[in-house]
Amino acid sequence: MQFIDLKKQQERIREKIESGIRKVLDSGQYIMGAEIKELEKKLAEYVGVKKAIGCASGTDALLMALMAYEVGPGDAVFTTPFTFVATAEVISLLGATPVFVDIEPDTYNIDPEKLEQAILAVENGGSLEYPLPIGADGLIPKGVIPVDLFGQTADYAKINDIAEKHGLFVIEDACQSFGAEYKNKKACSLADIACTSFFPAKPLGCYGDGGMVFTDDDELAKKMISIRVHGSGSDKYDNIRLGINGRLDTIQAAILLAKFEIFPEEIELRQTAADRYSKLLKEDVTVPFVAGECKSAWAQYSILSENRDGIIDKLKSEGIPTAIYYPIPLHLQGAYRYLGYPKGSFPVSEKIAGQVFSIPMHPYLREEEQENIARLLSEA
Repeated sequence: MQFIDLKKQQERIREKIESGIRKVLDSGQYIMGAEIKELEKKLAEYVGVKKAIGCASGTDALLMALMAYEVGPGDAVFTTPFTFVATAEVISLLGATPVFVDIEPDTYNIDPEKLEQAILAVENGGSLEYPLPIGADGLIPKGVIPVDLFGQTADYAKINDIAEKHGLFVIEDACQSFGAEYKNKKACSLADIACTSFFPAKPLGCYGDGGMVFTDDDELAKKMISIRVHGSGSDKYDNIRLGINGRLDTIQAAILLAKFEIFPEEIELRQTAADRYSKLLKEDVTVPFVAGECKSAWAQYSILSENRDGIIDKLKSEGIPTAIYYPIPLHLQGAYRYLGYPKGSFPVSEKIAGQVFSIPMHPYLREEEQENIARLLSEA
């Protein structure tokens, strides 16, 4: 059994994928070919924003967004410790300081109330009530990067209000939530800039690395287009700022165009699979909570159990794969030891990390497969 079954998806659209790749090969435009602009236009329209800019990965998307805001040393950027390292990594790469904020116990997304506490603690030069990193004295609050974890968006109405009150930008890390909805708006349209990933395991994934940034701000879009190609101005030899090599390959864009044709249907199939799981599993584990104003893209189906290891072993013995996202919160990772956060700093993140695991999730799960997983899980 596959954790994510890309083979079944490919069987549906193999001919279109191969046709798209042949078109790129025939054109010879392997970098920044016509398919890039076509993909950008289609995804911007789908999301409901003015500008979409393809790039090399979700990590590059986040990096480009921060560079557009000229984030650097002395800046504090607030984010969650319960996420993949890339979210905080890009902050650190620019010399800024990630200030972690604990998560909600039900959605696992950043907690808006604790976000405001963290911002006030930095603004006031410290707080006995709120844990701050070593060297927080003198930091200037600059922005917030909420993460739409496992496919469900964060609470942007509250987050954007808090950010506006304190003069901060918001970057939506939608690397797991493309296709999700919040208050009848699509993910990637919920903040000043949004970033997504097209890593193969994502709800909309290519066959390599890829990403995209979204914004309604023309000036920010212009900066990120420049940053994407080494800070280019009128041409690639006119470098008006520091940038990166962040281009999306044309072949990956062609693959994404073929996949996008069936993407809305796949989101609905994911919803059906998630609903079925929740009905089957709710007596044995803590199933995902989706807020009333949200529709998840179900990048993962993640559940909680105090008997996680026993369940994983049982499923593994029957050939059913699982995954743990994320076993160690970022504040306890070796890369972030320098921030000095002790264990217990973010108790909700630490508790969830000790119980969370994910089971197979993709649009082509069969009912009998899910029933078998539920039976084995209950036995464990």
